[in-house]
Amino acid sequence: MDLKCIFGLVIIVSRISLSFTQNVNVVIQGSTSVAETDDNFICATMDWWPTEKCNYNQCPWGKAGLLNWDLKKKVLINAKKAFNSLRIKVGGSLQDQVVYGVGEVKNCPNFMKKEGSLFGFSQGCLLVERWDELNNFFNQTGVKVTFGLNALLGRNESQSEKGLWVGDWNSQNARDFMKYTISRGYKVDSYEFGNQLSGAGMGTMVEAEQYGKDVIALKNIVKELHPDPKTQPKVLGPSGFYDEKWFNSFLEVSGQEVVDRVAHHIYNLGPGDDLNWITKIQDPSYLNQSGAWVSKSGGVLQGGAKDVSPTFADGFWYFDQLGMASTYNHKVFCRQTLIGGNYALLDTTTFIPNPDYYGALLWHRLMGSIVLAVTQESNPNLRVYAHCAKKKPGISIIFINLSNDSIFDVTLSSYEHRRCNLGPTDAAKPNFEFMSHLNREEYHLTALGGNIQGQIVLLNDVPMVPTDTFDIPAMDPKLVNASTPISVVAHSIVYVTIRDFHAPVCV
Repeated sequence: MDLKCIFGLVIIVSRISLSFTQNVNVVIQGSTSVAETDDNFICATMDWWPTEKCNYNQCPWGKAGLLNWDLKKKVLINAKKAFNSLRIKVGGSLQDQVVYGVGEVKNCPNFMKKEGSLFGFSQGCLLVERWDELNNFFNQTGVKVTFGLNALLGRNESQSEKGLWVGDWNSQNARDFMKYTISRGYKVDSYEFGNQLSGAGMGTMVEAEQYGKDVIALKNIVKELHPDPKTQPKVLGPSGFYDEKWFNSFLEVSGQEVVDRVAHHIYNLGPGDDLNWITKIQDPSYLNQSGAWVSKSGGVLQGGAKDVSPTFADGFWYFDQLGMASTYNHKVFCRQTLIGGNYALLDTTTFIPNPDYYGALLWHRLMGSIVLAVTQESNPNLRVYAHCAKKKPGISIIFINLSNDSIFDVTLSSYEHRRCNLGPTDAAKPNFEFMSHLNREEYHLTALGGNIQGQIVLLNDVPMVPTDTFDIPAMDPKLVNASTPISVVAHSIVYVTIRDFHAPVCV
């Protein structure tokens, strides 16, 4: 029996299960937007971790750290090219221990395990040759780059408070690095200042007032080296966990027009050794704990959860976070990571896409930057988010079914704003007579055999695996009669594009 027959048999068997159907009406307001994202909302990180990085008796990084990648792997190149333009954030926990092999830096060491050092590793170095190789790869695959700078250079750990680093930032190495980058014609869209130094930090922290002063210094360097505002890289910070008092103090010191985007991190599902992880990822109360850029988020701390992060189940968390972040006016959401750890979009060893990759690619292709208001009160296990379609006309919607035994048959309604003869209580009236006259475009993502902890995802019942030439497979919609409800089966993620939905803000 060949592979396609086996896949088909598993699909049929997986459907022979007891499910309950619920009718749900979803109301979408198309006359005004509630938020707007960057066109490159989907983002992934490239991290510095060396092979020796281990957590929970496993070492999931292999040669997936950005200093070790094989940049010529065809499946990696094609996975990037499929996005046409993918934002990549270069950075991570070790970025505040990286020096750049330019200017006065003559000794450029590799990261080495070192007991007592930050995160258990010595200082490391980015050789200009590797930076050249990375930029060649970025140019080849259409990457938009955010680069995380070392914000601890020049500082020393406080003698009186563990984890607190004091003193002014030494900007010389960063300046030399930027000048080299400019001299080579490399494009950096934005610079992120430090990693997880806000509030209590993650082993290291800098006081908000000091960080505010230093980010002003960074902004002045960027403006000096890039005098044309049209091509000037943005400055991001503080890229750590949100601490209200710390963030407010930092923003008060830095003032207006210094930080172009306030960035923060989200790991709302806890550490990777949590045995309840698979339960949390299907629990709406955990998914609601979202926080502007999300400059780093992997759901689970310290490398991810090996039995869940690279599987279909992770999509319940990931795509819901994309939906919530965009609704709350976040411009970018950076997934930790593209490659490396258990939470990567691509397999750490083979670079073959994990299930979340395909859902992220669909979001990038279908969901535009204008975010629409959605109301659905029938069941918390059905998560719904709507945007203007990326390719006009119409809207695109994502449905996430967290339930393992419920099918949702969804009908849509629209809110029509009537600008004439409005009473005080009828500024917006629901129109429950929305009927599409065109076929819907539907993309149904399900787990092979219903196994949500598996690593094979089906798109409209077709297994998503690279071709023999390592190309990303075609991801075509199925066209569905618009007079029928949208069927969202148990444990599935569904994208729908409707070309004639009346949404004036999307015109």
